[in-house]
Amino acid sequence: QVQLVESGGGLVQAGGSLRLSCTASGRTFSRYFMAWFRQSPGKEREFVTAITWNGDRIYYADSVKGRFTISRDNTKNTVYLQMNSLKPEDTAVYYCAARGGNYYNSVAGEYNYWGQGTQVTVSS
Repeated sequence: QVQLVESGGGLVQAGGSLRLSCTASGRTFSRYFMAWFRQSPGKEREFVTAITWNGDRIYYADSVKGRFTISRDNTKNTVYLQMNSLKPEDTAVYYCAARGGNYYNSVAGEYNYWGQGTQVTVSS
């Protein structure tokens, strides 16, 4: 079992930056494939980015490539999402997710553990 808690959301102007954090409970964080998803009102939850156990492989949705950066610190049981050059269309609730295994998966239903979400609002 792992519990995830996100933080760092807020209101920012277009072109600005935010850094989200997701801290996990438990001693086996380093054995979870971690991802960020987001969901806007009326839309399905969509994949944003993911990272393998030791960070040697990283995956991004095309919509955030070059602007967002995922990283993790296994000594702190934390995964980060650095978001730069934010756009109004990035406005959403952002969720941290974890799954066993160490291979890429962008399907929300394949993730076993979820945080409560943190709101990111980008004003134009």
